[in-house]
Amino acid sequence: MNGADDDSDEVFASAADLFKLMSTPIRLKIISALCGHEKNVSQLLTEIDTTQPNMSQHLAALHRAGVLARRRDATQIYYRIGSERAATLCRAVCMQIAIERDSDVPAADRLLPLAAP
Repeated sequence: MNGADDDSDEVFASAADLFKLMSTPIRLKIISALCGHEKNVSQLLTEIDTTQPNMSQHLAALHRAGVLARRRDATQIYYRIGSERAATLCRAVCMQIAIERDSDVPAADRLLPLAAP
């Protein structure tokens, strides 16, 4: 295998890891909620219907992967977007799906799965 193949393999592996990380709706909701500005866990819980332990688990996974950054202010931890690449990908895919659901985009051009024949 040559260097170009190794490079493309790394790109695809990195993309697959990012897609895997963002493969749950709650993580996409977290990223979306933080696109405007940083928030603490309590603020996120008012926007996203889940338990505090579940929220903390997802925040930790996104933080470990570098998608989110955080800072401590006394007893509060504030989260913000740490990877614009991940936020941009999330926005692009979710926006495209929302547009397709609300418009007459031909089925062949949609990101949504096609119904089985």
